[in-house]
Amino acid sequence: MQTVSLSFFRFGAPLARAWALGMMGAARFSLPRVPDIGFWKLCGSGTGEGFTPVPNTGVYAILATWPDLATARARVSDTRIWNRYRHRAEEDWTVFLTPTSARGEWSGVAPFEVSEDEPKGPLAALTRATVKPRVAWKFWGQVPDISAVIGADPNVIFKIGIGEVPLLHQVTFSIWPGARQMADFARDPAGPHARAIQAVREEGWFREELYARFAVTGDMGTWGGKSPLRHLERPQ
Repeated sequence: MQTVSLSFFRFGAPLARAWALGMMGAARFSLPRVPDIGFWKLCGSGTGEGFTPVPNTGVYAILATWPDLATARARVSDTRIWNRYRHRAEEDWTVFLTPTSARGEWSGVAPFEVSEDEPKGPLAALTRATVKPRVAWKFWGQVPDISAVIGADPNVIFKIGIGEVPLLHQVTFSIWPGARQMADFARDPAGPHARAIQAVREEGWFREELYARFAVTGDMGTWGGKSPLRHLERPQ
């Protein structure tokens, strides 16, 4: 069963940040050689919690797909490229995910293999879009409102915005206790999320888009000094 790993790294010192920025190019040569890796992406983040077009030079992420959870854990724990990031980062956290639904494409491919098992427990949502340059200002005008509402929702466990290219590529990632809480946020007809989706459909903001949901199957490391999943019942 396919497993997706999403690893976050926080860098503090200027030299460490410069190294991480350089790895946005250099790691492209190392990741394809990692045994068992499938689809992968290197991402930076925006300031704050990532939901801005202004780059945050201190937070980076690696998304990768693997044939199963055991392989994902082993490669993230022991592979040289992950250890190089971990050695220079002040903090790192990886969450492991099983795709439960997916539609759309990322860089021209459908990267996630959906499990037929009924998801139980905490769920994660990921959206990825290539924004058309002519409407980028409209898109980023909506994002702060969405971020504020997610942050105010007592049910959200974790949220961050990342992306491959500032302004034009955006990935939003959030974790929720279950399907009901996630749906309540997404389906609020008066909320900023619903307004943004309507604008996307009516005005054609995106050149490419992908929407996926995942069962959360485990994690390793810390973020903000602790595991964001610490209060949840989940597989280890």
